[in-house]
Amino acid sequence: MSVPPTQAGPPPGAPTIRTIAMPADTNPAGDIFGGWLMAQMDLAAGNAAARRARGRCATVAVEAMTFLSPVFVGDEVSLYAEVLKVGRTSLRIAVEAWRRVREGEETAKVTQAVFTFVAIDDHRQPRPVPPA
Repeated sequence: MSVPPTQAGPPPGAPTIRTIAMPADTNPAGDIFGGWLMAQMDLAAGNAAARRARGRCATVAVEAMTFLSPVFVGDEVSLYAEVLKVGRTSLRIAVEAWRRVREGEETAKVTQAVFTFVAIDDHRQPRPVPPA
């Protein structure tokens, strides 16, 4: 999901996760926590990883997280996840987060990152990712 900077809107297709930023997700200044947004991205990436690996996966790394613009209370946040690479036990997942203002159609990309997951078994040990 390498997106050129001139991208006019969210990636095509349905988002992996869509949620609303709520007052409980803010810091004392009333801004949405970056950590809340990162957690939403991890959920979206984890969903994509578990579907592709057909089972449990654990986050092992996050690369190149860039916050581009803020998220405000009431914004709809859509998270798009795409599997970039599958190794023997690992998966790299690109995630983009987009906000839509509560009472309109204006959208903006707010952050992006690449997450690395490892497929794990019932004993939390790495396991091979099945063929596609």
